Amino acid sequence: MFVIFIIWMAIGVFLIKTEHEKAQIVMGLGVMYLSFIFMPTFIYHRYKDGKYKKYIINDEKLREAFKNVGKN
Repeated sequence: MFVIFIIWMAIGVFLIKTEHEKAQIVMGLGVMYLSFIFMPTFIYHRYKDGKYKKYIINDEKLREAFKNVGKN
């Protein structure tokens, strides 16, 4: 999917450089593809197994962090 996005953007840049009438549409569709299809798919795939839980700050992590502050 990422390769498709890169190719799409390269074609869009080429069309803008050649001043093609549909260049802005191609670039706009590329940005929509990135933001509404590629990025949500990547985020879902990356965090579907609960890997995000180690980045969430909860009470237990805060207590442990403040407990270790004065020991240096």
